[in-house]
Amino acid sequence: MASVTIRNLPDDTHRALKIRAATNGRSTEAEIRAILQAVTHPQERLRLGTALYELGRRVGLSDDDVTALEALRDKRPAEPVRIE
Repeated sequence: MASVTIRNLPDDTHRALKIRAATNGRSTEAEIRAILQAVTHPQERLRLGTALYELGRRVGLSDDDVTALEALRDKRPAEPVRIE
């Protein structure tokens, strides 16, 4: 696992973290990990498949429409990107 050092953290921020950690029954370090986890992996994050499904239903796409679109789709493999 990676380690992170936070320099120049204001004293009032450190105190607030300690209070928040105590309130949640965790160490300050565990509280910081929980905060970072919650911020970088929100539970309400957008899930692409679900979003596309909901969009299709909202605009009235039926299963037959999806089947027709699939039949028209270009099935050739994509060309790799060339970065020169």
